Amino acid sequence: MNITGLSALVTGGGSGMGAATARHLARLGAKVTVLDVNKDAVAAVAAEIGGLGLTCDVSSAASAEEAVATAAAAHGPARILVNCAGVAPAKRIVGRDGPMALDDFRRVIDINLIGTFNLLRLAADGMAKLDPLDSGERGVIVNTASVAAYEGQVGQAAYAASKGGVVALTICAARDLARHGVRVMTIAPGLIGTPMLLNMPQEVQDSLAATVPFPKRFGQPEEYARLVQHIVENEMLNGDVIRLDGAIRMAPQ
Repeated sequence: MNITGLSALVTGGGSGMGAATARHLARLGAKVTVLDVNKDAVAAVAAEIGGLGLTCDVSSAASAEEAVATAAAAHGPARILVNCAGVAPAKRIVGRDGPMALDDFRRVIDINLIGTFNLLRLAADGMAKLDPLDSGERGVIVNTASVAAYEGQVGQAAYAASKGGVVALTICAARDLARHGVRVMTIAPGLIGTPMLLNMPQEVQDSLAATVPFPKRFGQPEEYARLVQHIVENEMLNGDVIRLDGAIRMAPQ
């Protein structure tokens, strides 16, 4: 799929991998709508790339429906969706104060897993109604999991469960949407240099980076964005998960 001129949605586009992806797709000629709960951040990224910025709570059906409809009115229905919105709080199942609050677990599932499916279902519906391209393809959806889906660490029960759900969703969604010519792929990043990691003390950053077999550094948000580009452009990539992690396998803690 040639990205130039296509309409694209990027959730979590106010920072990190989402912002890098929004910038990259815009440079490639896409009409990008940036979605994020952070009103100021989404406005700043949208202004930078000449795109549309919308405040959106991905876990809310009404908020997502409004955002997708507004984006379609401005740019036409999206042929590209990149789901980057997510949270990664750390909490043990049983801690010093007793069991993890159920609402804490539910919030992570709501944003990371239900939020991913929420935008996927809405974007896929719009894609299915578009005229097919020459190859029969109508759209591409790229979701974001994590290596925690495979090697969740201590304190990551909610996060690992949510990202494991995104991994499991991938092949099912790809098969479900194949008749519409819509591909679904997932990227599972390892240690990426987003604000969450880069705000840690330097000695902690250095220690974490040293655990990556090669290259011994954090991944860059731009590397995620370039992988999104390749997925969109390579029609045979469908129904699978690509680890972007420098061969890291996370230790228990």
